[in-house]
Order: sequence, then structure tokens, then C-alpha cells
Amino acid sequence: MKVGLTYDLRSWYLDRGYSMEDTAEFDKQDTIDAIDEALQKMGFETEKVGNCFQLVEALAEGKKWDLVFNIAEGLYGDGRESVVPAILDQYKIPYVFSGPVILGVSLNKYLTRLIVSAAGVPVSPGMLISETRDILRCTLEYPLFIKPVSEGTGKGINEKSLVHNSEEFKEMAEWILNDFNQPAIVEEYLPGREFTIGITGTGEESVAIGGMEIECRDNMPYSVEVKEAYWDFCKYIPLPADAEEECYSVALKAWKALGAVDAGRVDLKADKNGRICFIEVNPLAGLHPVHSDLPMLAKMYNIEYQQLMEMIMKASLKRNKLSI
Repeated sequence: MKVGLTYDLRSWYLDRGYSMEDTAEFDKQDTIDAIDEALQKMGFETEKVGNCFQLVEALAEGKKWDLVFNIAEGLYGDGRESVVPAILDQYKIPYVFSGPVILGVSLNKYLTRLIVSAAGVPVSPGMLISETRDILRCTLEYPLFIKPVSEGTGKGINEKSLVHNSEEFKEMAEWILNDFNQPAIVEEYLPGREFTIGITGTGEESVAIGGMEIECRDNMPYSVEVKEAYWDFCKYIPLPADAEEECYSVALKAWKALGAVDAGRVDLKADKNGRICFIEVNPLAGLHPVHSDLPMLAKMYNIEYQQLMEMIMKASLKRNKLSI
């Protein structure tokens, strides 16, 4: 079986003048090489395709694959993660991980919370800030936490994201609206423990493979700067027994409500009463074998990188009704 790999290589964009911030969500070559090697060990014939521009060129040349392993994040707009799977759908080429609708909804944290809360998943009270005057409608209880509605990898989160009054709220809302050119989502701050849960599978066959608690030094927010140097700022702990059942239940309920497939991560945090609440879902979780959260937490449960990749492929092949 021939498997194409679609991805956004950070160096490809940096070489073309894009900034470090523009490319914060993109992958390094060693991530692509690790995925490629794992797939080849499973017996797949692989081809490194690249980003959406390179995919279009390859398709125009008549290239085809039996399956595409897609981790392309996209570059612009709130539908950027949906571009590659949408193109593949038009060519009737199956792919690993969620489709364009799920990726588009999941990137928008406000739409995501509407769906999961409707399914009975606990979320912190919150609202969307589309323009500055929306602040006047806010009746949420301080402190609040504010961030861009459609960013990943902690972009737009910093030490000012936790706001304690209307002036701080206004300052951060205006910064997000102007600098990120998108709405902000604001929620009542969740002061409790923070967790991330790894999931593989689809629908009723989805399983939580493990999780970890994230402790940031000096209660720092889990920003892009913190994530890129996590060894200096964070401590990752295997999911404590007292939180396991509730975390797994909330994460799986959110995963199924959104219709995410194959594998990913669900981020959770406890409120002031200790109740576990949904924060966001990542249906295109990072897959660097050493530094990404999903492989890291899997290893805590004796699931090595190769085994994790096999679990992902097994789920995708079954969902797409394919066999090697």
C-alpha cells in the first residue's frame, strides 16, 4: 500500500520569509522522518508529499496514493486545517485523522464548546468577543482567561491572558482582535489542575490510552513559549489515580461528541470545585517522538512510538475499510 505524507515543514516556510510566529504550529524535519520511518516499518511504501501547495502540484502531475497520512496544519484562515483533507476528499483519496468539518470546528474553540456542552460535557462559563463593545455584555465572574478563538500551540496566550478587571480585559481583547484579526474567547478562569488525555479510535471504539498532568512553574499559562521550552517551565506527571476516571470520561465524551477520528488529544482543567472541565481538543496532535504531548503521555503508559503509530494506522485503516 502506498501512503503519502502531507505536512507543513517549518523550514520550507521560513526559507520563504515567513516568521517564527507564523510557523509556530509547523513541524520540523525530524518529526516527518520519524513518521515516515514508523510507516515503513509497518510495511507501507511512503512518499513525502508536503504542504497543500505541494499536494496540488503532485495531484496535477497525476500522482495518487492509497492513503494519505495528514498532519498539515495550514497557513491562513479559520479553515486552514481543513484545506488538505478537503482537497483529498475531492480526489476520493482516504486519509488518516479527521476530515475538514471536524478540523474546522475543532480549531474554533467557541464552536467546539457549544457542541461538547450540548452533549453534557462540563465547560467553564464563557462567551465570544467579536468586537470591543462585546465586553460590555460580559457578565462572567472575574478572574477571566482570554485567548484567540482559532489558534493552536498556545499562540496568543501570555502572562496577561489571565485578567482580573475590565481594564485588563479590554487591553487583551483589543490586542487579540487587532493582532490576530479574529475574535477572542473568554471564559471564567479554571484555577485547578490541568490535564491532557490521549485518545485513539473512532466513535464507540475510541479509547483513552493515557494522560498526564501538566504543572507549569509559577502558575505560568501554557503558552507557545512555554511549550517550545517545556523542559525549563513544565513538569509532566502520569495521570494521578484520583483523576483518571473523571478525566477519561470527560475526554471520551467530548471526542465522540465532536466526531473526531483515529487519534488525538483532549485538554482538560479543573474548576474551583475540582470538577474536570473541557478546554479544547486537538484532532491533529503533534507526533514528534520525544517532544510532542501525545507520544510523551503514551510512553508513560509503556506505549512506545512505533506502537502508537500502529494503533493510529489500525484505527484509520479500519475506518477507511482498507487493508495492507
